[in-house]
Amino acid sequence: MGHDTVETPSLSFVGGEEPGRGTPYARYARLDELHGLQHPLSKAPAEMSFIVTTQVMELLFDLLRHEWTLAQQALREDDLPAALAALRRGTHVQDVLTESWDLLATMTPQEFNSFRALFGEASGFQSSAFLHLEFLLGNKNAALLNMYADAPRTRDELAEALRAPSLYDDALAVLARRGLTVPHLPSEQRHHASPEVEAAWRRVYTEPEFAGLQPLAEALLDVAERVTRWRQRHLNAVRRTMGAKPGSGGSSGLTWLRKSADQDVFPELWSIRDEM
Repeated sequence: MGHDTVETPSLSFVGGEEPGRGTPYARYARLDELHGLQHPLSKAPAEMSFIVTTQVMELLFDLLRHEWTLAQQALREDDLPAALAALRRGTHVQDVLTESWDLLATMTPQEFNSFRALFGEASGFQSSAFLHLEFLLGNKNAALLNMYADAPRTRDELAEALRAPSLYDDALAVLARRGLTVPHLPSEQRHHASPEVEAAWRRVYTEPEFAGLQPLAEALLDVAERVTRWRQRHLNAVRRTMGAKPGSGGSSGLTWLRKSADQDVFPELWSIRDEM
């Protein structure tokens, strides 16, 4: 009678470019560095969860920026399948980001207050990675660069993103190249709804000649909807853990978050639905 053989993974590793640094997996993923980045300032049990969740969000911000940048490059090359694939991968990142609030949302006010004072004026509002995403969405505000006066490299990078076309700008440029009238130019200002842009998107949905652009419109709306979900989840998590107290970074807390949650991303893709 034959015996099934079970292959076991390798348990010994010879050589390597970095001897003494553990397994190939540990070297590839830089695990020593990764697991050495958590330094709570208190003995409060909830602080470790707060730090890890914050760091995970920052990594996901970088991944989302990577996908949206790939989508922009594809749009500039009129490669819609590649752009849609990048946007689709990005929506999965957005979903994980939104769900990551679950790690913090059940923290009680007492748990949060047990270490909140120790991080002083630090606030997620100051995240340069998150601000870069906002600029990519077209939510631009040059005044926010003042936060990075002591970080010139970061400030320069964000200033470049402020001047560059947003993801939405690149999508509208595709519409213009396909023959739609889109009197829109990239700007360093926040994008506001435009009747001309709204008319162009309406034609995408109503005229067979432009129906091939509908998947792009729907993919952008998937992104926009998830941005709103993230903002609303953020609002509710803060409301539950700290109520209406001012934010640690000096913002008005819930008032500022509510205003942000009420602002539609890619507004014309929403408004055209009122008359369709």
